[in-house]
Parts: sequence; structure tokens; C-alpha cells
Amino acid sequence: MTPGARVSAAIEVLDAIADGLATEQALTRWARQSRFAGSKDRAAIRDHVFDVLRQRRTAAHFGQGETGRALMIGLLHAQGADLASLFTAEGHAPAPLTAQEQDFPPAPEDRAVRLNLQDWLLPHFDAALGKGADATAMALQTRAPICLRVNTAKIDVPQAQAMLAESGVQTQYNRLASTALTVTDGARRVRNSSAFKEGYVELQDAASQAVVAALPGGGQVLDFCAGGGGKALALAVDPDRRITAHDIDPRRMRDLPPRAARAGVEIAIADTATAKAQAPYDLVLCDAPCSGSGAWRRAAEGKWTLTPARLDELTQIQDQILDDAALLVGPKGVLAYATCSLLRSENEDRVDAFLARHPGWRVTQMRRFDVTDEGDGFFAAQLMRD
Repeated sequence: MTPGARVSAAIEVLDAIADGLATEQALTRWARQSRFAGSKDRAAIRDHVFDVLRQRRTAAHFGQGETGRALMIGLLHAQGADLASLFTAEGHAPAPLTAQEQDFPPAPEDRAVRLNLQDWLLPHFDAALGKGADATAMALQTRAPICLRVNTAKIDVPQAQAMLAESGVQTQYNRLASTALTVTDGARRVRNSSAFKEGYVELQDAASQAVVAALPGGGQVLDFCAGGGGKALALAVDPDRRITAHDIDPRRMRDLPPRAARAGVEIAIADTATAKAQAPYDLVLCDAPCSGSGAWRRAAEGKWTLTPARLDELTQIQDQILDDAALLVGPKGVLAYATCSLLRSENEDRVDAFLARHPGWRVTQMRRFDVTDEGDGFFAAQLMRD
């Protein structure tokens, strides 16, 4: 495909998203209907679409509209691309720009537009991040790093690096966690590498790894909101831990048993009744459902679909999870709460609300992770009984 044809494909995908398809569904549908497209074509189209989603308001501003075509015009203009060479109507490229489309407005002055946030989110960013709010919002407009967790139950970090390099995947050490590597070249080769297929490395954000690394070792551990099981797998590397994974929707954990087998670790899967019956635990980790705002570089659609009502609903869910999980923690155990959210209402406010509801508990650790070129935004707190 020519660069112009890739732009046309991205426009088609963006229009499908506007018609109600989820981003991944729209990309998958286009790929199935376009068997002629190679892996590099699909990757380039995906990059276009996600770049638009990260910068939707500025793209709409410069493109003077919300259609897929307007958004791509606005994005490419902001990126300094040669629009005339891409919009030619030749070889499946989109039609040339009209005079109106070429009359680009000046840079936006509105803060929310410039930061690519919904207006109602600005006070939340300011409350949580203070002077760092603007820099964080700008960071969320960039592409996220690809991070790997080295499975130190099977291999050490230098050996993993060498093994990845043999498959054409170049990495560097990541300062956030001792097990973390950042992919610097060959990211699209990771999943087909022997290091990944044989369970020597897993895809996991470095800040997420740091959250796990700070948890106490050993004992009986419950990953209360396990989801796909990334944190449970990281926890299970410690041979002195006995890991149980639970999720209110067991379907989210369907890939965990084969992932654990590939990693060479043991993780028990428990429904709610079984998880309660096995209490008390030395550690209960609540990686709670949240806005995902710290990871909007990876799931940029969430930046635009989040509503005040949904945020309120999430905070109620988070409160209930903490209340339920606290009942499962042993007398000297640790209750750990984590989100990939930047918002105070989902983080410090939830911890404060829990402490108000449960006298006799105290915070022993609390940390925020900024959105950086090494990892996503995260929040983590550990609590114990007095």
C-alpha cells in the first residue's frame, strides 16, 4: 500500500469508529476485509488511528471537522506531513484537499483542546497533578513505550536481553523495575520471539511491574481483580508465595492457565465463594477497575468515552472492592490497592474514604507513578490494621 492508501484506510476505520464500532473491532474488520494489506500496512494504519484518538480535539481543530477525513487532515497537518503528496486520489489515496481544507486555523488557544482532554476532566487533572497537569496531558498524546517483564523464575535479565536480540528485538534496562526492559527496536517481533513463546518474557508495563515489586513477599496471596493475570504472573515468580487469582468475571481469566503454564509458575483460579473460603490471606491485591487514565496512550478511546456518571460509578465499585477485600485479609496481612488512573477521585480519595469507613486501618505505603517514556501512570497504596 502507498502512504496515501494507508491514510485512506485510516479514514475508513475512523468513520467506522464514529458509527459506533469499538476501535479494535473497527481495525479488525478492516483487516479482514483487506487481505491484501501486509503487516507493515496494518501497523501503519493502526498508528494513524491511535494518533488521532490521542489527539482528537487538536486533529478536529486543524481539520475543521469530526469526519475521518477531517481528523486525518488535522492530525497530519499537526505532524508537519506533506499533505499534497498523500491526498492525490491516485492509487487509492484520498482526494486532494479543497481550498477550505487547506485554510488551516491557527493553533488552538483553548486549554482543553490543546491538551486533548474533555472539558470536565481539566479540574480532575489539576486536582490530582497540580503544576504537572499540562505536562501529563501532553505526555498522554504520545505513543507509549513497549515494556517487557523478564520472568526471573526461568532466566535473568541479561540472558533475556540476549535471547530477544537473537530474534531481532533490541531492549534497554528500565529504571522503574529490576525486571523491566523497554523495547527500543523490533517491537513487532516480540510475540513471535522464542523468549516470549517459551515464557521467558511477558508484555507488562514497567510501572505495573514496580507496583508488584513493592509488595511483601511470601505467604498466601489473593489477586482479587486478576483480569488477564499480568500481576498474578509477576507475583508468582516468588516461590514462597501461594497465588490465587479471582475476578468477578471469570471469563477475563480464561487465558491465565496457559500463560502460567508457559511461565512455569503455579496459580490457582478461584470463584468468589472459593476465594472467600480460603481466607485469610497474607496479601490481597485489588487492581481495581478504573478510568484507565494513566494508560490512555495505549487505550486512547477511553479518554473520550469516560463520563462524569461513569467515573462516579467506578468510584462506587472501587469502594465496594476495598470493603469486600478487607474482609479477606489476615490480622497481620496487607491490603494493596492499585489503579492505572491519574485521578485523585479514584486514588487518594478512595483510600481516605476506606480509612473513614474502617477505623483501625492505616496506610503503610502510597505512591504515584507519572506518565513517562518508561511507563504508564499508576497509583498504589498498601494498608494494614493497627
